[in-house]
Amino acid sequence: MTDPTFLQTPEAAARIGLAAGTLEKMRVRGDGPSYLRLRPRRVVYAVDVLDTWARSHEFNSTSEYPRAD
Repeated sequence: MTDPTFLQTPEAAARIGLAAGTLEKMRVRGDGPSYLRLRPRRVVYAVDVLDTWARSHEFNSTSEYPRAD
């Protein structure tokens, strides 16, 4: 079976190791992966965007974390 191109919120959250509610809150704050709103209540995430976003949060040491001012 091939990997789907787009995932709905629960599947997208599971793919990057977050709860669906966390991903929804990140949408509101604007600090999560980009998404597509196909209809008012239909949000999907592109798999390649999810993977790129998750990789952008990869660190080797806690000293590499961005500063929280």
